[in-house]
Amino acid sequence: QVQLVESGGGLVQPGGSLRLSCAASGRISGIRAMGWYRQLPGKQRELVAQITSGGTTNYTDSVKGRFTISRDNAKNTVYLQMNSLKPEDTAVYYCNADVRRWSDRYFYYWGQGTQVTVSS
Repeated sequence: QVQLVESGGGLVQPGGSLRLSCAASGRISGIRAMGWYRQLPGKQRELVAQITSGGTTNYTDSVKGRFTISRDNAKNTVYLQMNSLKPEDTAVYYCNADVRRWSDRYFYYWGQGTQVTVSS
């Protein structure tokens, strides 16, 4: 009974910015890691960025210097600040969380996805 809900997607012009949010709710004891993935048109889902519970981050090369992932552990929320957006960033963005349940077992959960479109 864990749910991840993304928000913040939309249509922006090249060079613009968006901030995605993903809030996890339910029977959560903790979240070890959270991440953002995206699925470009005609391609497989790929990792964009991830962040551990301690704040260590990792980014795919194509977004380094432009995107910033962060999290608020108290709110079980992960963010993705996207700057200098390019048309090639157009994709459905999904958040992922490695959730520690009340049973102390970990499970991966996915959000429903939010569309990001970068176009003039």
